[in-house]
Amino acid sequence: MVSPKPTPEQPPEQGRAETPIAFIQGIAKAYTQRGLRVEDALKKAQIEPKLLKKNNARVTAMQMELMSGIAMQELDDEGLGWFSRRLPWGSYGMLVRASLTSPTLGVALARWCRHHGLLTDDIRLSLNGSNGIATLQLDEVRELGVFQEFCVVSVLRNALGVACWLTDSRIPLAATHLRFAPPAHVDSYRVLFDGTTHFNAPTHCLQFDEGYLDLPVRRDEAALQQMLQRALLLTVRPYRRDRLLVEKVRQTLAQHPEHSRNADDLAAWLNMSARTLHRQLQEEGASLQQLKDSVREQRARELLLRSGKALKQIATEVGFSNEKSFIRAFKTWTGQAPEAFRQSA
Repeated sequence: MVSPKPTPEQPPEQGRAETPIAFIQGIAKAYTQRGLRVEDALKKAQIEPKLLKKNNARVTAMQMELMSGIAMQELDDEGLGWFSRRLPWGSYGMLVRASLTSPTLGVALARWCRHHGLLTDDIRLSLNGSNGIATLQLDEVRELGVFQEFCVVSVLRNALGVACWLTDSRIPLAATHLRFAPPAHVDSYRVLFDGTTHFNAPTHCLQFDEGYLDLPVRRDEAALQQMLQRALLLTVRPYRRDRLLVEKVRQTLAQHPEHSRNADDLAAWLNMSARTLHRQLQEEGASLQQLKDSVREQRARELLLRSGKALKQIATEVGFSNEKSFIRAFKTWTGQAPEAFRQSA
């Protein structure tokens, strides 16, 4: 999990208690390994110590967030006892920073997996795509023992949370595969992972639509600093929207402008109806006209700056029927006429 800044003086927000006590028990084991008392941390997170003895107990997501943040600081271990060596405070924040300059999510996750191996060699993370499915896999190089479930679930959920944050998209899972047997709190997995969860699987992994790997990274250093204030929320709350269709439409308009003449043609290219296209774009907070204008403006700027083509030719290439319509649209987009924009660059 990425380092949070817990505020134990504030009571946890109310919410449904759906996080299994098994994960709090895991944190308690880490305290025991270090010869430390866990009771004070439990008190700060407003978790009754007696709950540790009730295997069917639950805590809220906010209690889990507070407890994890407190423990990471007191143990100086963002791995919470999972690995053979501690992960000092700030380790996972460093991983996010190393991925921040990636052009796409695929590159960012590949870097995340590679750099995670520098933190610990007890597990190995890898990313691959095949037949339209992206797989984020976690292999145990060393037996994780009593920490197996807590570690695997936490690392996979954190990686997914970071992926959602980097792209500002909700990434729905096609399936989750876990090597261990269904735990007593198996019903909690409907909250921990969406899609279907398969236990006793050959390996640990998350699977999702491979198209998400092409999403651009939308965050910067300023956004990272803000995120780190409450980073554990990445693992407990879903993102608000899914921009996969927006990106597919944007790519199609840029790479296949012949399909941008009307919604019916574009929808047919994307194997859906025009009505479904408009509805799903609206659900993702966009419109087809907005995307058309965005792609046309970007292409027009590139041609004006990087080529000596005449305005009539540029107008045709970016999808306008005549030069006057293009000039009028470009003024609306930029506040400048095309030639003035070209000369001022």
